[in-house]
Amino acid sequence: MAGRNGRTVRDLRRGNRTAVLQKLYFDGPLSRFELGPATGLSSGSVSNVVADLVADGLVEEAGSVDSDGGRPRTLLRVAPGSGHMIGVDVGETRVRIELFDLTLTELARAERPLAQQGYEVEGIVGHIRDGVAEVLARAGIAPDDLLGVGIGVPGIVERTPERGAVVHGQTIGWDAVPLEALLRADSPLPDSVRYFIDNGARTLGQAEMWFGGGRGARNAVVVLFGSGVGACLVTPEVEHGRAVEWGHLTVRVRGRRCRCGALGCLEAYAGAESLLRRWREEGGRPPEGTDEETALTAMLAAAYPPEGDEADPVALAVLEETAEYLGAGLSDLINLFQPERILIGGWAGLQLGARFLPAVRRHAMSYALRHPAEKVSVDLGRLGPDAVTVGAAILPLADFFARGGRRPEPVPEGPAPAWRTALAERAPH
Repeated sequence: MAGRNGRTVRDLRRGNRTAVLQKLYFDGPLSRFELGPATGLSSGSVSNVVADLVADGLVEEAGSVDSDGGRPRTLLRVAPGSGHMIGVDVGETRVRIELFDLTLTELARAERPLAQQGYEVEGIVGHIRDGVAEVLARAGIAPDDLLGVGIGVPGIVERTPERGAVVHGQTIGWDAVPLEALLRADSPLPDSVRYFIDNGARTLGQAEMWFGGGRGARNAVVVLFGSGVGACLVTPEVEHGRAVEWGHLTVRVRGRRCRCGALGCLEAYAGAESLLRRWREEGGRPPEGTDEETALTAMLAAAYPPEGDEADPVALAVLEETAEYLGAGLSDLINLFQPERILIGGWAGLQLGARFLPAVRRHAMSYALRHPAEKVSVDLGRLGPDAVTVGAAILPLADFFARGGRRPEPVPEGPAPAWRTALAERAPH
């Protein structure tokens, strides 16, 4: 039965379960007495919800604390083993797959280097499938125990009822790739386990906002700086974040060719791939046969050698120019969105940040309008190189919370699922 606002009793119960679960997850352990004012629920509602969650195995006791003049109060927390998620980062140099318990403690991981095949679609799909099976086997977790698999990818992700998640990754040569459908075909997972596919910058932003440097901010931009660059915008209107193709802002008319095909994109000057290319063009010598991460480490060592050694002037000049381009790019974000915080993450951002974050800040402030620039802080992300994977795992976790801690209903028998339709459309004719 629906109330005047259209909400049913089932909706209210789900909302109450969500409120208690989230409060215990982020601020627990807490007592029943504390949960009332923290969630806005009556003591009776709290008792009923907690009883349901304990019966479902989602909440457990976590000791007790003394109360003023009364019996000790039992503390409650979310039970770590009551659910599991997998996070996948389809990165520039590797595919990383990690298995987490409900409290995002890592239980197992697998990595698949991207070398010869690069972003060849079937190769990526195979890496994800094999990695998912490997981490489940290593941790002894049954596929049915998963709440879902979250995947962060480069590019724009479009969702339709007919085709599921489709990836438009122009910089990696993906043109409307039905990734969800491809993963579903011959999947090691049951149909009841969902794939949650999103832009990698958005999953990074999700992680930093939940657990990292973005906690407590209402307006923030989280920057993913790797081989290329991207960003996630978080505002009160878009609280879960929206990926923005920041790397493809034009910073120089008729400038360098970007890997997307356009001229003068920020990514053509500030991404790690272009940074290393410019070093080579100016006479720099990255180690032969190394991946981008190793080559960037070598470039930093050349530009900032141990005291007493001579710096490579070419490497230093390219890095200083890159700091200015990044600062100018950040000033566009400051002027457009007026965030409270900008956080820089990604493997290249974390490597470079310790060296030239002060220069990036200085350039950002000089290019931005004075009023919004005075209100923003620019810092490194706090979650390290695994942040995209953690953020990807948060996607099924957030869905689980939104359902009040209930798993999705089993897929009913009926017409062919959408992923089969997407595969049929992709098949050669």
